[in-house]
Amino acid sequence: MNVIKTDIEGPVIIEPKIFGDDRGYFFESYSQRNFEADVLKTEFVQDNESKSKYGVLRGLHYQLPPYAQSKLVRVISGRVLDVAVDIRKGSPTFGRHVAVELTGENHRQFFIPRGFAHGFVVLSEEVLFQYKCDNYYAPDHEGAVLWNDPALNIDWIVPESKILLSDKDKKNPLLDNAPLFDFNDKLY
Repeated sequence: MNVIKTDIEGPVIIEPKIFGDDRGYFFESYSQRNFEADVLKTEFVQDNESKSKYGVLRGLHYQLPPYAQSKLVRVISGRVLDVAVDIRKGSPTFGRHVAVELTGENHRQFFIPRGFAHGFVVLSEEVLFQYKCDNYYAPDHEGAVLWNDPALNIDWIVPESKILLSDKDKKNPLLDNAPLFDFNDKLY
């Protein structure tokens, strides 16, 4: 696998080695050994999958300690813009984000470490989205930031009139009012 660093330390893009011929293709989508050697030593404990239609925006979500989560996300079919936002107060990149297009064709994966909010918007007619988490879902420790907080300046590509949100995501707080991480806290 090829690990591509981003402008913010922590989130990385992972490109698998794809072996193709006239029958189709094969690639190793995950190897614990390779991930620990090239990205971070962590253990994923839960896999999730969602199916969404064009304009659906899920995010910006995270979990607070002691149930903070890293995520390794990918698209099986379709296309999304995937976003990670640094929400570690005191970080030199606090409030900045990384955005990457994930598709069923490019097979890229995006690693979002603890201390980052995560969200995606669907750019294709439909998407099948999968992700691994290194901590279990803990609803009492959920956190979120409003997707269109002006302080974040995220270009979601999809026109605002076409964005589809859950009732819950419509009510997420602005970054200034959200419970956040501290840059000096040990998250792993």
